[in-house]
Amino acid sequence: MSTPGTFTVNAQDGPARLGELHTAHGVVRTPAFMPVGTLGTVKSLCPQDLREAGSQIILGNTYHLYLRPGDELVARRGGLHKFMRWDGPILTDSGGFQVFSLSSLRKLTPDGVEFRSHLDGSKHFFSPEKVLDIQRNLGSDIMMVLDECVPYGADHAYTEKSLDLTHAWAKRSRENHEPGRNGQLLFGIVQGGFFKDLRERSAEAICSMGFEGHAIGGLSVGESTAEMYELMAHTAPLLPAEKPRYLMGVGKPLDILEGIANGIDMFDCVLPTRNARTGTLFTSQGQLNIKRAEFKEDDSPLDPQCSCYTCRTFSRAYLRHLFVAQELLSYRLNSIHNVHFFLELTRGAREAIAQGGFEAYHAHWRGVFGGGTE
Repeated sequence: MSTPGTFTVNAQDGPARLGELHTAHGVVRTPAFMPVGTLGTVKSLCPQDLREAGSQIILGNTYHLYLRPGDELVARRGGLHKFMRWDGPILTDSGGFQVFSLSSLRKLTPDGVEFRSHLDGSKHFFSPEKVLDIQRNLGSDIMMVLDECVPYGADHAYTEKSLDLTHAWAKRSRENHEPGRNGQLLFGIVQGGFFKDLRERSAEAICSMGFEGHAIGGLSVGESTAEMYELMAHTAPLLPAEKPRYLMGVGKPLDILEGIANGIDMFDCVLPTRNARTGTLFTSQGQLNIKRAEFKEDDSPLDPQCSCYTCRTFSRAYLRHLFVAQELLSYRLNSIHNVHFFLELTRGAREAIAQGGFEAYHAHWRGVFGGGTE
């Protein structure tokens, strides 16, 4: 088995890349979608469901796992893989996004960020080093550095000041983690808000620090789709081609495909499971809301072209009944389908890149979901 951190690009179709990232818990074939398991669980799904859906790697949330059950407790249980019985790769974010999304509960300093728990108001402090210690306790395969995700609409002066802090924290993180230690990889995060000059400066700084991979942060924070695509297309080519590129928290089907078209390799989003809990399902014919009355006596499968357990087994009428009755099984069956859809979307992208047909694949899904950039 190759050394953790080894990344190879096996084929390209334009900027779109077909690659393999080696981790301590297996190979991730890219482009890859990572289901989000915030608290050590992808909501309503067990590891067997994830494997059957085609999941290669999942994401855990450092902020939430630190608060409960506690990273030290997880370490005493043998790490997150053993604790949740998932034997594949795990990426953990830094917790920075959660801290900064709770801006009324936090205080920023050059040393890190002081914040109050959203659970009980207790006071805590995240430094770049502390965030890595937490992720070491969790035992994830890919760790993310602490950064500041600036809100949409932040002006150039604030964003520039924030960038200096993010870069200082990234440098401290890199110095605090020896490459290859415990098989854990460390990714840096490029920020810069919605200013191209700051994105360029951030990419130059972060990519010079020797991280095993690089992420684009600070998108999908309230901007229009057109703005997001423009910044994505501007930033992705600034990242080294020989290392994996990760677009953080961006997850609509067309957003993922647009990212792939710009040479991005990894994606995550809560959208599949969050939308499943509201009855919004992604299908080969587009989005569908299962609660609609038209499905009350519809005996057809949710998506005739889908091979997931939900579509193989149950009718639209039954799925609608479960949702309207607020049965817990609704969340599970809807989530099985949505997660499977997103994983199949990226699997299909890998196949299309290998065959030199990604542009046609992308165009097909634009036709299904609509290609506007509002």
